[in-house]
Order: sequence, then C-alpha cells, then structure tokens
Amino acid sequence: MIVAVAANAAIAVAKIVAGLLTGSASMWAEAAHSIADTGNEILLLVGLKRSLREPDRKHPFGYGQERYFWTFLAALGIFLIGGVLSIGEGVRSLLLPEPVESLWVGIGVLVVAAGFESYSWYTAHKQLRNEARERDRSMRHHLRHASDPSATTVFLEDTAALIGLAIALVALVLHAVTGWAGWDAVGSMSIGLLLIVVAYLLARRSKGLLLDESAPADILDPIRERVEAERWIAEIKDLYAVWVGPSQLLVNMWVTPVDEDRLVERVSGLRHELLRDDIIAQVTVTVTT
Repeated sequence: MIVAVAANAAIAVAKIVAGLLTGSASMWAEAAHSIADTGNEILLLVGLKRSLREPDRKHPFGYGQERYFWTFLAALGIFLIGGVLSIGEGVRSLLLPEPVESLWVGIGVLVVAAGFESYSWYTAHKQLRNEARERDRSMRHHLRHASDPSATTVFLEDTAALIGLAIALVALVLHAVTGWAGWDAVGSMSIGLLLIVVAYLLARRSKGLLLDESAPADILDPIRERVEAERWIAEIKDLYAVWVGPSQLLVNMWVTPVDEDRLVERVSGLRHELLRDDIIAQVTVTVTT
C-alpha cells in the first residue's frame, strides 16, 4: 500500500508538470484525479491500521467498521478533489481557452500513467475475482456485497483512472489537431462526471455498511441451514446478521426449542459451533417458548 501511495504521488507530480507545460484542461483534471487517488490510499491505509485494533470495553465488537468510515471519507475526496475540480477546470477552459504546448510530454505522461494504472487494476481485479470465487459469486454481485470496501475502492478507482486517461489522451490530441480548446474542456468535465459516479458508488456502499446493512442471502442461508439442522430447535423465528467489520458478522437469532431440556448446554454448543466459522465474530441466541 505504501508503494502504491508513492507511485500515485509521483504520477500526480508528473501530471502537474505536464499540465503546466501543455496547458491542457484534461491534463489538469487527471492531475486532480491522481491527487485524490493518493489522498484516498492514505485514508484507506489509516482505516486498515485502525481497524486491526483489538476489541475493548468501549468497542466490544472491535474496530472493523473503521474501514467503512475511512472509505466514506475517501469517496468524499474523490467527489470534491477529483470530480468538482475537474468540472471546474473544464468550465475555466471553455471561458479562457489556451493553446496546447509540449504535446508529446503530455502524451508520454498519460501513456506511462496508463501502464502503472493497468498493473494496479489487474492486481485489484485478481484479488476481487479470487474473493468472488471463494464465495461462489459473480464479480458484479461481489462488488455490490463485499464486506471489505478497500479492494472495491481500489478497483473502481483504477477503472475510473484508465477510462479517465483514455479520455484525457483523446481530448489532448483533438485539441492539438483541431486547435479548439473545447475538446479539452469536454474531456475535463467528462473525467469529473466519471469521478462523481465512482464517488457515489463508494459512498453508497460505505453508508450501507456503516448503517449495519444485513448480510446478503448467500451469507445468511448457510447459517440458517446449520441452525435448522439442530434437532433441539423446532423453529427459527428470526435470524439476522450484520457486518461489524470486513468478514466479521454479528449474528442474532430467536429460536423455539422442541423442549426445555438442557437449554443452556444446547445454546452454548450452538454458539460454539457457529463461532468456529472465521466469518462469524459474535453470536446471540434468544430462546422463545
């Protein structure tokens, strides 16, 4: 992660220099994008470190939701620094157009940046694909329901980065060929809109996790099946599970027993059996008669 932060910071500096040399609005938009990405990776690193703290009396379920909070801040960073500034730069370019200079410097920076972003995208995609296979999910389903937003954030950022670099390259070349600064302005605003969409997707997912969104059916159903297999349970009245951190579930259930014989022992055995699953951090069983 630290290497990724350093690489993004270097790319941001290169884009700023290229923006100064070329006068391209799209290049400035990409510079803002890289600055946002660098800041976001720092936020994700902070969230990762803070989420690993052990549970205490104040936070009995641990600090796993720290990642959700810092991912939400990263989404705000993408929106404000990447999206709003890029659109603003596009508007400025329309009102105060400038000719393109040092075209090949701009093209070279964009191509090199695309190489780094492609490698990062491949790494994030591979991680998400492996996670999806472990859960027997499609990539799309996993992106929408993953309990750890860090890999999803990196993947969506890198996807937006590659699309943004392509837009900036096309806009820069068209501006240079036609002499019309409007191409650059449109490119910059397109990059801004793209980043706003990414920020919305990330913020929506983080919000759901912070508000204790229920685990999806492919997580709940196996737990329900294991509980139903207990012979002493006549009925499961309710069963809920929410994420209290990446791959950490808080499971609450209300069950009706067949009889009242050895209930304490049976409930304790059920809790112990469920807690053997690494994904389940805490289990509460309420017996109703």
